[in-house]
Formats: sequence, structure tokens, C-alpha cells
Amino acid sequence: MQRVVLDTCVLYPNYLRDTLLRLAEAELYEPLWSAGILDELTRNIAERIGDLKAKNLVAAMAGAFPESTVTGYEALISVMTNDHKDRHVLAAAIGGHAHAVVTLNLKDFPAASSDPYGIEVLHPDEFLLDMLDLAPAEMVTVLRTQVADYRNEPRDLHGLLDRISAGGAPQFAAEFRRRL
Repeated sequence: MQRVVLDTCVLYPNYLRDTLLRLAEAELYEPLWSAGILDELTRNIAERIGDLKAKNLVAAMAGAFPESTVTGYEALISVMTNDHKDRHVLAAAIGGHAHAVVTLNLKDFPAASSDPYGIEVLHPDEFLLDMLDLAPAEMVTVLRTQVADYRNEPRDLHGLLDRISAGGAPQFAAEFRRRL
């Protein structure tokens, strides 16, 4: 199973995060992150929903995927050559034996910094489109279940796809719609 580090920026948008984690729950890939990524996520989400809710959300996420937190990568941070603010992400990918990093910040991970380690840096659009090609039936099931589990909006698949698009994966949303 493909091991993928999820950068904070793809975990911040609610519906994108939910979709990515549900795909992991369906065992389409194994999500990875570091304590630093989770701390950054907690801080950023707290600005929107408050400290307690943010801590509870991130704790639930970590609890649902107890094997996902990468440790022991810290010594690698200083030798990373990508953007200094995201060196911990690439170091965690190397330490976690990840195949890829999924991020909205592609410019912070130039190929020269990740290629030597055999790590792909993917935009969430590209990652989700790959998943759609590899497991189309599972993707439909996951997204339909996701919509059904919501008590409020979105009430249908098109509404969910609108939110995923706004969260950073417009090409995926368009392609998924096209295949419906």
C-alpha cells in the first residue's frame, strides 16, 4: 500500500481532509504525518473553530490512524534542501518511507529536493485523480458514504464536489463529475 505524507495545507480544508482520510480508512493508501504537521494543523484550525475543538479534531484523527505519526526523522531536517518552513515535511516523508507528499505548496518542494529520495510531490488534484483511476468504484463508494454521513450540507455528491474543489482539488472534482 502506498504511504503518503499529508502536508498541513491539505488537512486544513474540512472536506478535502475528510475525503483524504476516508480514502485512507478504505485502505486505498496509508496516511502519514508528523507531530509537527499535527501541531501546525491544530494551531491553524484553532483560529477557525477554537482551541478545544481543534485539539479534539486532531486527536480523533491521530487516534483513527495510530500508526500514521512518523517519529525519528528529526535529524534529517537540517539536510533537507526544500523550503525551510517545510523541511520537516520532507524529512518525515523520508523517515516514514513514504512514496509521496501531498501538498498544495508544490513550489516549496522542488524536484531537486525530493527526487534523490524517491519521493513524489503531488498536488491533491493529482493524488485524487490517481486514486480515481486506480480505484474508481471505491472512490464513488467513499464519496457517496461521505455525503450520507453529513447531517447538514452538503446534501448531495455535487455539493461535496463543490467543496472539495474549493478546498484545493478542482480538477478532481470536475473529472469525478464527468464520470458520474
